[in-house]
Amino acid sequence: MITLLQKEISSFLSSLIGYLVIGVFLTTIGLFMWVFPGDSNVLDAGYANIDTLFITAPWVFMFLVPAVTMRSFSEEKRTGTIELLLTRPLSDWQIIFAKYFAGFLLVLFSLLPTLVYYVSVHALGSPAGNIDTGGMWGSYIGLLFLAAGFVGIGIFASSFTENQIIAFILAVFLCFFCYVGFESISSLELFGGIDALILKLGINEHYISMSRGVIDTRDVIYFLSLTGVFLLFTKTVMESRKW
Repeated sequence: MITLLQKEISSFLSSLIGYLVIGVFLTTIGLFMWVFPGDSNVLDAGYANIDTLFITAPWVFMFLVPAVTMRSFSEEKRTGTIELLLTRPLSDWQIIFAKYFAGFLLVLFSLLPTLVYYVSVHALGSPAGNIDTGGMWGSYIGLLFLAAGFVGIGIFASSFTENQIIAFILAVFLCFFCYVGFESISSLELFGGIDALILKLGINEHYISMSRGVIDTRDVIYFLSLTGVFLLFTKTVMESRKW
């Protein structure tokens, strides 16, 4: 499993698309935080915080994560190496977890450079260091849980087809729907008393809660369950070859 994990990471980092995806993510966040005028601009807002990162990152992740995960199973199916992989002494779950953790570590790798933004805002504060560090770390944890859920969705989408473009589009759609779809449905007030329940099925409700810097057990369980459900779907797709 560790060997497969290393193979997945090295395969991504050895391709131009890997660095391109990470570069686009960091550039997009940097432009909103430091270049584009408006409330999202740290210098224009005049407040020592990096809330722009945590507001913008989920929308960028909707494209970043599918780009990272789209080739996980799709490429294996297209080239026929999936059959070779399945003959190895690895269970389906070991293969799924290896590809999942590879995707998550790559997203984490792209997120680490954003700590430079924290250091910058920390130094720009008046006085220096006048920033809610505890709240920031809580928001980072929320962003990691969000990424974990998106990676689970991306892995499932990749297992569904051998076409990387279709896997990417499917993953983007599922990430978007899980992030704001349930919130939009609940706002229609069509289901009466269960509107609040539908709202809580969406990612955004739980991500906003964690972005306040408060780590609620219910939010943690939600993200773990979301990830687990899509990995279970992936396992089901893999088992379908035996049907």
